[in-house]
Amino acid sequence: MHKKHIWLAAFLLLAVFPLPACKITPQKDAATHPALIGPYLQNMTPNSVVVAWATPAGSTAVMASDTLVKHVDRYEYHSTLLTGLQPDTEYSYDILQDGTGRGKGTFHTYPRGPVPFHFCVLGDTRTGHDIHQQIVNRIIAEHPLFVVNTGDLVANGNNISLWETFFCINHDLIRNVPYYTVLGNHENDAKNYYDFFDLPGNERYYFFSVGDALFVVLDMEGPDLRAPDFLKGGSRELFWEQISKSYFVKEKAWLENLLSLNDDAGYIFVFFHPTWYSVKSSRVEEAARRRAFWGDIFERHQVSVVMNGHDHYYEHAFHDGTHYIVTAGGGAPLYNTDALQPETIKAEKVHHYLSIDVGDEQTLIRAIRTDGSLIEKIVIPRRNSPGNSAGFE
Repeated sequence: MHKKHIWLAAFLLLAVFPLPACKITPQKDAATHPALIGPYLQNMTPNSVVVAWATPAGSTAVMASDTLVKHVDRYEYHSTLLTGLQPDTEYSYDILQDGTGRGKGTFHTYPRGPVPFHFCVLGDTRTGHDIHQQIVNRIIAEHPLFVVNTGDLVANGNNISLWETFFCINHDLIRNVPYYTVLGNHENDAKNYYDFFDLPGNERYYFFSVGDALFVVLDMEGPDLRAPDFLKGGSRELFWEQISKSYFVKEKAWLENLLSLNDDAGYIFVFFHPTWYSVKSSRVEEAARRRAFWGDIFERHQVSVVMNGHDHYYEHAFHDGTHYIVTAGGGAPLYNTDALQPETIKAEKVHHYLSIDVGDEQTLIRAIRTDGSLIEKIVIPRRNSPGNSAGFE
């Protein structure tokens, strides 16, 4: 493995402001550092990566009569695409070059071929900042190649202060590790989400690959086409059929084509926010409607694992060769698992994350509590390998 250095000159003048407040891990020497969210890594390939960051651009005063209600911070968003990199190589970079280390990070490019690698998954990090920080610290210690968040990163995607806290908690992770995100309902289809993240494709639903493993991120929330409150009964159903549904029909056709074209993948991992099999009684019917629309697309294409958020617990279900894991224990308040389904293998009301090792012949998934103890271990065989069988402990 080679190590290389890249010096990125920021192509704008950075003014000196205090860093965004972080209630969990405040930055030392904040008064002497350039104000910055990031840097953080996006959209990695074997030969390229995007380095992103954001800088303050003032604030907007919100008034009620003559009384100041609050100031809302504004940011300018920056990114640079680094190309011509070598596969499976460690690099370092510095976007500031000011001697503070604040703009520094490292990254390891993806391998070109099907070699073992490690990644982590968490979800619904939105409100429990202490728990979120504990999980981030554990993930950092594992040195994953990348991380996926299954959605509801923050409690309200339109609230910039929540994003400031999110990036502060994740700072020591995402400046060194690419971070992929899934649209959750709490993202609210907000402009902030698309400004901060530089994801593949249309950023709503997309795919990437590492070695011979295919990763597919779906958008189960859709664009902000909410039916007006005054619509009732049949009119509300027509709004879905004639306006909202077309988005998901198009996405479903895209997914069908993508999975067909990638049938030779060693593993296929799919991520989206709402659950496929819910064990929360108030959401069982909603999950059934979702399955009715998407049908057997995951089993038919031998998807290895589908990972969801939304329901704040850990759940593992299994149906026709595909594993379905709800990993929504990243910090949000936990839900009771009061409606176990026939497909349910294990369910636990617990904060947690997933630690995943992709190997030559099988993938090992470990669901881990915040104290480091094991919830469950799942063995996923390589696709199209009849000699292997799945297992769980």
